[in-house]
Amino acid sequence: MTLSKKQRYKRLIEHFSSKMPNAETELKYKNPYQLLVAVILSAQCTDKRVNLVTPIFFKQFPTAKMLATAKPEEVYSFIKSISYPNNKAKHLVSMAKMLVNEFKNKVPSDIDLLQKLPGVGRKTANVIASVVYNKPAMAVDTHVFRVSARIGLTTNAKTPLETEKQLTTYLPEKIIAKAHHWLILHGRYVCVARNPKCAICELKPFCKYYSEIFLKKPTVEN
Repeated sequence: MTLSKKQRYKRLIEHFSSKMPNAETELKYKNPYQLLVAVILSAQCTDKRVNLVTPIFFKQFPTAKMLATAKPEEVYSFIKSISYPNNKAKHLVSMAKMLVNEFKNKVPSDIDLLQKLPGVGRKTANVIASVVYNKPAMAVDTHVFRVSARIGLTTNAKTPLETEKQLTTYLPEKIIAKAHHWLILHGRYVCVARNPKCAICELKPFCKYYSEIFLKKPTVEN
């Protein structure tokens, strides 16, 4: 039986509402400033690696004001194990300066305003808006982009923005922020980029990839 897109969304929501009702970010943080720093650091880097770096980082730069007075070279020494440390060090210092000088040391909730901060693209802005302010924002990273297409939640989405628009069209507004974490975590641990773990995946009954691609793969004879 071929499922409609609405049916796939319904099954997805039912599954994760039961199995993962309290899904949340795996980044460790205590306030909006810390989450903003962590999300900037997490670009093309694992949350696990970021969580190893941020405790020492926040001990050295506990506030945006203190980070704003630092030099990129100093910041670099604390994040050198993170991907693209040179660029991220510059972005973090510039972000902190703008946060202090233009936003009165308060992380904005508006997605457009957030994107004015150095190092903050739409994905990062959506993470902050949804996690900190519980806004119906869908942050699309590589996991969300991949999993949404495989399951059949999106159709011919070529960019993260196209994926975001399709997901927010079909998902109820009140669960968009939580659904972001469902898709990320599923992509991180089950629907991985290479060799997705279809054998153990509980989404098989309504997954487009499983029915149209995985089941049709030729078996290897011994």
